Amino acid sequence: MGHVSETQTPPKTLQYRIDGPDDAPALILGPSLGTTWHMWDRQIDELCERWRVIRFDLPGHGGAPAHAASSVPELAERLLATLDQLGIQRFGYAGCAIGGAIGVELALRHPHRVASLALVAASPRFGTADEFRQRGVVVRTNGLEPMARSAPERWFTEGFAAAQPAIVEWAVQMVRTTDPGCYIAACEALAAFDVRAELGMIGVPTLVLVGSEDRVTGPAEARTLVAGIRDARLALVPGASHLAPVEQPAAVTDLLLHHFATAWHDTLTAIPVPAMPPTSAPVAPVAEIAPAVPDRTAGDPSLRPDPYDTGMKIRREVLGDAYVDRATAAADDFTGDFQELLTRYAWGEVWAREGLDRRARSIVTLTALVAGGHLDELAFHTRAALRNGLTPTEIREVLIHTAVYCGVPAANAAFRVAQTVIQEETRPPA
Repeated sequence: MGHVSETQTPPKTLQYRIDGPDDAPALILGPSLGTTWHMWDRQIDELCERWRVIRFDLPGHGGAPAHAASSVPELAERLLATLDQLGIQRFGYAGCAIGGAIGVELALRHPHRVASLALVAASPRFGTADEFRQRGVVVRTNGLEPMARSAPERWFTEGFAAAQPAIVEWAVQMVRTTDPGCYIAACEALAAFDVRAELGMIGVPTLVLVGSEDRVTGPAEARTLVAGIRDARLALVPGASHLAPVEQPAAVTDLLLHHFATAWHDTLTAIPVPAMPPTSAPVAPVAEIAPAVPDRTAGDPSLRPDPYDTGMKIRREVLGDAYVDRATAAADDFTGDFQELLTRYAWGEVWAREGLDRRARSIVTLTALVAGGHLDELAFHTRAALRNGLTPTEIREVLIHTAVYCGVPAANAAFRVAQTVIQEETRPPA
């Protein structure tokens, strides 16, 4: 049963699997970060009794081609391109975590395509941008092993993990076999995702489903979604953590059956739920992540938009929300104009220019700070360099290079500062 797309998936589409009758209504299932379409294995038999179920993998997950996508809108567009190739125009959609974010994006930007929506372990904003960019730094430095080892703690309750060692190992292997570059790009996508102000625009029937023990995107985030979406209802799954479809398959299956049957004015008869087979997938090649560079407005400079908003966006992306919040909160009548100048011109003009990517600008900045002996600024720009994609090895080489051109004492002091920052920022999760 089922059809799997060719592994040579074009960059603008996604790897997918189809199960169920060809003439049935389409139901799309989206995975969470670090998982594959197999996270829905325990729902498939019952859902396929009524729907044509299409599951997809994120780029670089489950052996999918490693064409990284660093935003939720880009992932949503790739999914639509895939569905267009299959001739599917209207569909129901259920997604977990980042899969849920894709569903929200579809419901907001393409409401005519989505008949009904189910959001599992989802949120209008996933933690903070700093948390996900920090995760990207850890993966870039240490690989995916730290994320793989900590996945069971994030995804399952302690009792389930102890009772189901085979499923725990299956989960660890899913993360291990994910392409690191695509994982980092997905972290960037989650860092930038924030639709809190737009939830009221979602007009499709929505089920918000969350495990009662979910410590990643738990009941509080679920209630925020329900409060913001006009036609939404909450389903709390007892005894489940983040991957509720795996941990409590029967409960999740029943909730999805009822929701989508109600949305399409139909009813279904339940059948027994099969066991989920453990899986692993081959490692895909690492993808290069292109830096995001804002557009510039040509012509008369007086006609350009104020660069302040662009500068604040870039400043937060590079330095992190926590640092920028501290700097702006500390501004007063004496320093406020200076903070505004930094945001508007250093970040909104210079850092926004197209001639260099952010990695290159970090290298230039580190070098200049070493030359000037500005060790306090060197500390937070070392953090910024890690967020902009430099590895500790590359930062080390920059500092060695400055020893020749800026002087050994300056480089020696810089090494002490940078080493402390790198140790803090790249420490794997406990």
